[in-house]
Amino acid sequence: MGSLIIREVIKDLIPKGIKQGKVIMLAGTSAGGTGVLLNIDRVAGQLEAMGAEAHVRGLVDSGWFLESHQQLATTCPETISCSPEDAIKKGLRMWNGVVPDRCRQSYKRGEEWQCFFGHKLYATLTSPLFVVQWLFDEEQLRVENIVLGGSLSEVQWTYLQNLGRELKNSLRDVTAVFAPSCLSHTLITKSNWINFQVKGTSLPRALQCWDRSFQDANRNRTPPPRGCPFHLVDTCQRPQCNPTCPALVHRATQQEMTLVQMLVAMGLDIQRLGFEPRRDQAASPAGASASASASASGG
Repeated sequence: MGSLIIREVIKDLIPKGIKQGKVIMLAGTSAGGTGVLLNIDRVAGQLEAMGAEAHVRGLVDSGWFLESHQQLATTCPETISCSPEDAIKKGLRMWNGVVPDRCRQSYKRGEEWQCFFGHKLYATLTSPLFVVQWLFDEEQLRVENIVLGGSLSEVQWTYLQNLGRELKNSLRDVTAVFAPSCLSHTLITKSNWINFQVKGTSLPRALQCWDRSFQDANRNRTPPPRGCPFHLVDTCQRPQCNPTCPALVHRATQQEMTLVQMLVAMGLDIQRLGFEPRRDQAASPAGASASASASASGG
């Protein structure tokens, strides 16, 4: 139904002037971000068939998920207790799910569910995409039974860090990406979305640089302009190591916490994990943001 709704909305927008647009951006967050991945080429084809000359691009926010490595029961009665793969398999059967043709042709019958994962689908798409993704996505972690404010074992902490590295690797070949090393979910819907930075560049600036790259390509200037990056992935390894990360909020108390405070509340020995208590405890979210601003401005 999602694909059908998008197709009908595009039809409704034709008499309202969408065909006169120069650039049409299909954007979505979380499951909606996955929806952008699944539908962008179909939307581009639909508009082209209607005579529109607009360039269709996609903005995928927090919809780039990985398969779970946890051993969960395949007979899960509710999707919340399913692995992402099993939930998608059930959904495809129940709702007659639609995946892009080029991706579907890459897999044998019954394996089409793999096209819901961005790192498997991306190479088959022809429309330009900008992927916005926290490296430690809370929804991805929830599937792995890791919930901020609950309990956490050292094994889970190691698993969490490895998950961040896997996500980073999965984004390596994505042309346009903004991936801060933070624990959160969804970015463009946050009121302070313009404040987050990766390597000193904000998301609005990265999107501007991405747009500029298309303009330069049209003028036969293929090299990207210096100082205007749009492939931005944090290189620091730990969650919340980016000083512009959104503050962590304990679900039970609704109090803001640093990563160290959160880990202590979740029952971990931070010294065993390699943290330096005095230095790491002192880094409050507000102070971190201030230091990041000063660093970005050269202060």
